[in-house]
Amino acid sequence: MKAMREEIFAYIKKKYKTTPEYPWGESDGAVLRHSDNRKWFALVMRVGRGKLGLAGDGSVDVVNLKIDDMVFKDVLMQNKGILPAYHMNKEHWITVLLDGTVEEDQVCNLIDLSFAATASKKKKTKMRPAREWIVPANPKFYDIQHAFDQTEIIEWKQSSAVKAGDTVYLYVAAPVSAILYQCKAVEVDIPYHYQDENLTITTMMKIKLLHRYNPEQFPFSKLKEEYGIYAVRGPRGVPNSLSHALNAFRPQKQTFCP
Repeated sequence: MKAMREEIFAYIKKKYKTTPEYPWGESDGAVLRHSDNRKWFALVMRVGRGKLGLAGDGSVDVVNLKIDDMVFKDVLMQNKGILPAYHMNKEHWITVLLDGTVEEDQVCNLIDLSFAATASKKKKTKMRPAREWIVPANPKFYDIQHAFDQTEIIEWKQSSAVKAGDTVYLYVAAPVSAILYQCKAVEVDIPYHYQDENLTITTMMKIKLLHRYNPEQFPFSKLKEEYGIYAVRGPRGVPNSLSHALNAFRPQKQTFCP
């Protein structure tokens, strides 16, 4: 059976395409780094049990990991096999035993947290969970109500906050004043240059139609009275209560003209 440290290296190589580096020689610790910012997200060492405050003789394999959430870190420290960081900042790092005291699945989960905590800003943005947005559409400037008649993917002005995989609800302004479309952002950060007296566009995204809503289902009056949305002037997040309502409703099935 492979030692857990080898299993951990295999997990990291498969998920993050990263292999250990040995800056002080193979006997003094293996560093796992991000490929872009070169920051460490794990340090695997073999440490004397006495140096860790553990009973018994000999040494044990450990991994040092970063945990940003201080409350969660304090909770982790109550678990057997998770110790104050050895030879690293004890405020943000922990030491995890790799002798089976902590199950391998949990070690991998903690590696994922450390990877996220040490990632570059750009990588953190890509790693963030998908979000939901309400995006305004003005029928005076664009015939959005017929845009999806013959295609399920259109280009739309992009806010920098919207990322691929996010859900975009198009709110059609007056005289409709209602959420009419649920879409998914399938491609983002498309360079585009347009400007007139009403509109400036520097970046486009491609959005795919998922569902249509009837105007009376989510009109502005309902958004205001039931969900506390008093204006839709730009991209904004979707309250949890509205998200549940939008996703629970079964809109009409889509058909597209050839």
